[in-house]
Formats: sequence, C-alpha cells, structure tokens
Amino acid sequence: MRVLVIGSGGREHAIVRALARDPAVTGLHAAPGNPGIAALAGISAHPASDPADIAALSVKLQADLVVIGPEAPLVAGAADAVRATGIVCFGPGAAAAMIEGSKTFAKDVMAEAGIPTAASRTCVTAAEADAALAEFGPPYVVKDDGLAAGKGVLVTTDATAARAHARSAARVVIEEFLDGPEVSLFAVCDGTTAVPLLPAQDFKRARDGDLGPNTGGMGAYTPLPWAPPGLTDEVMATVVQPAVDTMRRRGTPYAGLLYAGLALTTAGIRVVEFNARFGDPETQVILDRLETPLAGLLYAAATGDLARQDTLRWRPGAAVTVVVAAEGYPGRPATGDAIGGLKQSGCVPGAYVLQAGTAAGPDGVIRSAGGRVLDIVGTGGNIETARAAAYEAASRIQMRGAWWRGDIAAAAARAAVPAGADTSASSGTQRGDGIGS
Repeated sequence: MRVLVIGSGGREHAIVRALARDPAVTGLHAAPGNPGIAALAGISAHPASDPADIAALSVKLQADLVVIGPEAPLVAGAADAVRATGIVCFGPGAAAAMIEGSKTFAKDVMAEAGIPTAASRTCVTAAEADAALAEFGPPYVVKDDGLAAGKGVLVTTDATAARAHARSAARVVIEEFLDGPEVSLFAVCDGTTAVPLLPAQDFKRARDGDLGPNTGGMGAYTPLPWAPPGLTDEVMATVVQPAVDTMRRRGTPYAGLLYAGLALTTAGIRVVEFNARFGDPETQVILDRLETPLAGLLYAAATGDLARQDTLRWRPGAAVTVVVAAEGYPGRPATGDAIGGLKQSGCVPGAYVLQAGTAAGPDGVIRSAGGRVLDIVGTGGNIETARAAAYEAASRIQMRGAWWRGDIAAAAARAAVPAGADTSASSGTQRGDGIGS
C-alpha cells in the first residue's frame, strides 16, 4: 500500500512513524513533511493546503491511501477532492469537518444528538455577547466560531478581556465554564461504526502548575490510571456514537478521526469540543501504544469497513511526551535556532524524538521553525518510567532558549493520584482549541 500523509508537525511525524512500522505499507510519502519525517518517508516541498493541489499530488504519487493531518485542509474540502480522483482518503469531507470548523455547528449536532456539553450562546453583536457573559459569569469562556489558527479561545476571569475577545471576531460562542479534569478520546469512524483509541490527557497551560497562557499542548500521556472505570465505553455510548449517528442522518456521514475533548465534571461527562483530526500532542503517545497496523485501520475506516476490523491491540505500559518549545512561545516564538543533541536524545533507553516545528537550513543543520519544536516521547512499563525517559532525553537537547514544562504526568505517576483528577494537568482550563505551533 502506498500512503501519502499531509502535514508537517509532530502529529504527522507520529503518524508516519506508525505507518513505517506497518508491513503492508510499501511506499510512504509526506507533504510538506519535516527533516524528521524525511528520515522515514519521501518528502514533497508542497504547501499541502489547497484541496486541488493535494488531490493532484495524490494522483502523481499513485497513492492508495491519503491521510490528511491538519484541520484547515479538511475544512476546505481536501478529502472530498482526493476522493473525487478515486483515491481512498482518511479524513472527513468538508461538510462533516464543520464539526471542528464551526463551534455553532458542533453545538447544533450535540443538541440534536442529546450529547452533554456546556450551555452556550452564539453571538454576532456586542449586545448579544455582553448578555451571554452576564448570563454565564466568570470564568468567562469565549470561542471564535470558526477556525482561528489555534488562537480562537479565551478563558478568563477578566470581563474586560472577555468582551474584547468577543468583539474581535464576527461570531463567537460564549459558554458556561466546565469544572473537572479534561480527557481526550479519539475514535476512528467510517460513517457508521466508530472504534475508540486509548484515552489520553494533555497539558494546555504553558507553565508548571497549570500557570501561564494556553498553548497548543505542552505534553500528554496515556494510559490514565485515575480515570473512572468504563470511561471509554461511556464516552462511546453517550458522545461518539450519537455524533456519528446524527451526522449520518443529516446526510453528512463522518468518516475519519473524531476527537472528543471532554471535561469530567461533578455533574458527569461534558464535551468541551470536537475536532476533525488527530490531536496534537495526544497522537504522539496514543500511536506509540498502538500495536495494530495503522494503515489497515485507517483504510478500513476510509472504505466503510470498520465493522469487520479486528479488536485493536495495544502495547502494555505507558507513554509520555514532553514538548520542547522555542523561546517566546506561545507569543512570538524565535525561529532559526540550531538544534543540537538530537542523536544523544534519541539514544536514551525508552525514548525517541519526533520533530514538529523544524526545518533544514542550506547548511544541513536542523533549526527551529515553529513554536513547538520537538516532541520527546518516553516509554516504559508505567508512567513514572516513561516520564523519566522523556525528561532525560529532553535534557540532552541543545537549542538557545529551549524550554518545557517539568510536571507533565507528574501527578499521574504518583500512587496517590485522586480518582478522577490529575491535579498537575489541564484540569479546569476548558481549553477548546489551543494556540498552535
């Protein structure tokens, strides 16, 4: 099977790495890719944003399967364009991808399906926004309705800042704040059937102890030793399958990866957001644990054949990823800094490096090219071991101004983690989409 992966971040590096382990994959290509991906797959210097261009590249490479990583090309209709050529594509069409492309659309789907979520109001005028902010009170949660390059969500106790954010977009969704720890659950869907992957938890705040601004994610881990028993089954029954069923009834069947961002509140599970693609950095730890060949799983979803897919197999143990960020992130990250220690970091037992915001200079030196530069993945028999491997490997990276959170999965690694909460994680941030790399 010849596979083309669209994208260039750490998520796509993790996808390519998993596909490279699949014996059914006979050819592997990525566009535009990054230097780390180039060690595993062919690379096309291709913008990978325009649906027609993506479709043309798919035909040129005679791909058997195309996997679209980022949300923007999905919302723009890239999966539709690829499928129009007769090539199998993993990713929802434009109509279904609106579950991420419009928060109002997602809320409508959830209301129709009876999916529990935060109460909300869609606002297009300043008066409507002021009324909604007064109705829900602090902490205020204000979300741009559409894609906003990862910068569309504000959670604040400052009413002035909330009003300013509401006025900065043509349409916003203002909703009640959800308490409790957050969990990400991905499901592979074929329009009818949905198969869950492992739940994971990510860390959205920039600094230790959940301080600082929201980011695109500073780390993640799986499994969740503190999660309530039966969590995955409950989410599939009350959130994912109802969403898939409702999308099908609407005439926009959902085939691709459905990402459910959840808050485990005192009143029960609530959906914070849906995304239409693999999340970042949760993908990095989830695919590390996946033993079932990835290409066959994605192909079955893209061809409506998930019902015949064997039960997924998972490697035992745990995985933790720590994001190495550039100086200035998540504001104005510095770029162009040389990255050293990649080989030394990759030599730490149980650890490896996924490249995210990187580029190769004319001199062949790998340099920073984004805010979230590297994902350091540690693995082991338990979270504590995996965490130790990830941090040891991170300590060997040499890059001016590099920084990372020091408490990724710290509470989960302790035996005394309270059931239903990882106090070092993104508990109570109600992030929505964070700030991208």
